[in-house]
Amino acid sequence: MPRLGVNIDHVATLRQARGGKEPEPITAAVLVESAGADGIVVHLREDRRHIQDRDLRLLRQILKTRLNLEMAPATEIVNIAIDVKPDLVTLVPEHRAELTTEGGLDVIKHKDALKKVIAKLRKNDIDVSIFIDPDAKQIETARDIGAKIIEIHTGRYANAASLKEEDAEKQEILNAAMFAKGIGLSVSAGHGLNYRNVREIAAMREIEELNIGHSIISRAVLVGLENAVREMKKAISPSPS
Repeated sequence: MPRLGVNIDHVATLRQARGGKEPEPITAAVLVESAGADGIVVHLREDRRHIQDRDLRLLRQILKTRLNLEMAPATEIVNIAIDVKPDLVTLVPEHRAELTTEGGLDVIKHKDALKKVIAKLRKNDIDVSIFIDPDAKQIETARDIGAKIIEIHTGRYANAASLKEEDAEKQEILNAAMFAKGIGLSVSAGHGLNYRNVREIAAMREIEELNIGHSIISRAVLVGLENAVREMKKAISPSPS
């Protein structure tokens, strides 16, 4: 059974919609942990549209599980990461106009800059993952520039318009996970996964962790945050034989 990392960005999105203090992402993180999540994921964006610097620093102080900081490889954010020291940094692409991350980081195009960022983070004892499309050349380049972990982008699978397309995307993810594992990388996956489509990905033995946010926070509106996390834990657990 893969570990479950829960992204709480959208708790902060709701808070920022009114510019007030509620709901509090720190309280949400405590509830998520108490419900059995294996880690908390937050994305500190350059425009600070949801998670704020104070959220990150408070989370580092109170979390009992793992803190995974998603971030663009931008100098300001790299320096914050080095100061806060999350357990893991996941490097992601970031564009100001996007509603959510739209695809994997192009490691081949940005390999020289990424190599420097990875070396700087690892020098400060921070593990580094790269959010990446299920493409062998991108994965191999990620390994070559120093990444030890990749997170496979599952968005195309989640957004497939037909069962045939979904099956094809699922096979791409499996092939990528097997390839990454074969060249010595640890493998996570995430983006667009929900209670209906997650089981197929969770069943892939090569995938060690799933990072899921939007569907859990959406479900929490109806059943409560702790119940939503428990339901996702059940969804990713192996079916009884």
